[in-house]
Amino acid sequence: MNHDSRSFVDRLVVFFATGFGAGWLPVAPGTWGSAVGVAAACGLSFVPWEFRILAAILGFLVGIPLCGRAARLLGTAEDPGSVVFDEIVGVIWTLLFVPFGVATAILGFLLFRLFDTTKPWPIRRFEKLHGGLGIMADDLAAALAAGGTLWVVAQVFGTMSESGVG
Repeated sequence: MNHDSRSFVDRLVVFFATGFGAGWLPVAPGTWGSAVGVAAACGLSFVPWEFRILAAILGFLVGIPLCGRAARLLGTAEDPGSVVFDEIVGVIWTLLFVPFGVATAILGFLLFRLFDTTKPWPIRRFEKLHGGLGIMADDLAAALAAGGTLWVVAQVFGTMSESGVG
């Protein structure tokens, strides 16, 4: 679709789906989207836990039609690299069940990128789902694997939040 012929709503969809433009960065857009996710998780660390859960659930549910529509607008039904809303939400889920701090943010970011890029079984299976659900589901699965790993590490080594926010 020609960029000039897009409606205002279509441009907003692409803007949000590309992580406010982070997905357009030329190298490793998923990594940049994940960095936006760390910033979002940091902001959410200042609100009550129930609101963080609600934000994570809503982010996933809103992400399904948002990413699906953005992929179509960008000319593919697949998961275009520039669509990074799924990474943003994935990092929020990764950091949801541990106290937010510098150490948890860094380790959570690294673990999420590891699980998201390697997609070990069964994460890769979710990628086969169609449209926005497939775009979002594999990242949620990667986030749950990364978040579970992070939670175990936090239990073994302490909360890891002494030097961080929250």
